Amino acid sequence: MSRRHPHSFRPIIDMNITSMSDLTFLLLITFIITFPMIEQGIPVKLPHGESEQVDPLDNTSVGSVDAEGRIFLGGDALDLAQLESALRARVAADPDVKVAIRGDEKADYGTIAQVARIAHSAGVRSMALATSGRNDE
Repeated sequence: MSRRHPHSFRPIIDMNITSMSDLTFLLLITFIITFPMIEQGIPVKLPHGESEQVDPLDNTSVGSVDAEGRIFLGGDALDLAQLESALRARVAADPDVKVAIRGDEKADYGTIAQVARIAHSAGVRSMALATSGRNDE
C-alpha cells in the first residue's frame, strides 16, 4: 500500500496564453478592418479639387453634409443647434480639436457654410474642407 505525501503535489505555475493571444490578434484585425468604415460612415460624393493631403489625427472630428442637406457629426445625425452644442463639448474636452467638413458635391453650399460658421463659433480653431483629388466617379 502506498501513501501519497501531501508535498508531492505541486501546483502548475505555467499558464497557457495561446487562446488569449489568438483573441487579441483577432480583435486587432477586426479593428483594423472596421476603423476606416467608421470614419467614412456617411456616404457623400466629395467635390474634386486640388489640395494637399492631410494626415488623419486622433483628435479630428468629421462633420458631413449629405446630398439631402442632412448634417452628421461622426455618424450621428444632428440639427444645427445640436451640432453647435456637440462641438462646444468637444472643444471643452480638447481645445485643439480639429474638424474636417465633408460636404457632398450636390449639397447646398449654404448648409456647408453654416456648418463651418457653427464650428468657428463653437471655438474650433482648425478646420478643413475635404475634397476628392481623384477624377474617377
